[in-house]
Amino acid sequence: MATAFVEPNEPAEKAATNGSSPTVDKASETTTSVEEGASSEPNPNMLKLKAIGTAMLWPALGILAFLAMWAVLAPQVDTSLGTLPGPVAVAEAGVSLYGEYSAAKDAEGAFYAQQDANNQAAIAAGNPSAVRDFSYAGPPTFLDQIFTSLQTVALGFILATVFAVPIGLMAGLSTRFNAAINPLIQIMKPVSPLAWLPIVTMVISAMITSADPLLPKAFVISALVVMLCSLWPTLINTAVGTSSIDKDLLNVGKVLRLGWFDKLTKLVLPASLPYIFTGMRLSLGVGWMVLIAAEMLAQNPGLGKFVWDEFQNGSSQSLARIMFAVVVIGLIGFLLDRCMMALQTLVSKNRTV
Repeated sequence: MATAFVEPNEPAEKAATNGSSPTVDKASETTTSVEEGASSEPNPNMLKLKAIGTAMLWPALGILAFLAMWAVLAPQVDTSLGTLPGPVAVAEAGVSLYGEYSAAKDAEGAFYAQQDANNQAAIAAGNPSAVRDFSYAGPPTFLDQIFTSLQTVALGFILATVFAVPIGLMAGLSTRFNAAINPLIQIMKPVSPLAWLPIVTMVISAMITSADPLLPKAFVISALVVMLCSLWPTLINTAVGTSSIDKDLLNVGKVLRLGWFDKLTKLVLPASLPYIFTGMRLSLGVGWMVLIAAEMLAQNPGLGKFVWDEFQNGSSQSLARIMFAVVVIGLIGFLLDRCMMALQTLVSKNRTV
């Protein structure tokens, strides 16, 4: 009886056991394949890092190749001030200029501290008439000259934009006005800043006769020369952008009976913004190039005057300092262009047309 009871069940148990094991194996294989598929998916952060690395690779290689060629070829060029400085010598000149800036700031702080101490002593002694409030009159440092150049080009660029954009809008909206001013633009656009400088100098010298003007005369001269040479790209691009506006858009304004101000602010300006900012970017680049020549001749205490003074100085370190100033001028020009691009992107996102 026992044998008859066990023997029929043994095949059933074996069948149950043999049937369940393939099911478990298939489930585990499926889980393993899902995990392998999940692990094989690329990480988005890694993809971003890889893209950034790829984008920076070739520019970095180009810069390194340029520096290597500079370092190899520079010692072979002999000048009246010695061999042409290489990248290391130029970097050392930059460190030296920063050291001069730090020393000048320490001297300025010591001057004002001593002046405050003298004033407090005079007040304590009952002699308020001996109180003095002098400004530190030390020579401008390299960083001070950078800020002066930035202020000069900012004033010239703002004046150029204020004049160029309205004239460009009128030229784009009126074919008669465009025909009237086009010859003047084509004649004055290629004039060199060296030609504008004597005229501007004589006019500003006749207008600013005060011994203590609001703005230094050399600063105003440099800014106006920058304006006269940099307004043309903005003017031309604004006129082109305005004249290329879709006529249907202007007809919509007529149907809605928009006034000239609403038409200008809601239709014309938003549609012309890409052209206007392209012109402004070009104008800023031209203005930054013109600024150096204007500061050299007008003796405005900026980067142009720094380069001219170092050239006149003729010391053994002058060439390295001039080359460092050239590198700084190029980097500042690049950053100014990037800033204009960022501003253009920001404004373009908020356009209504």
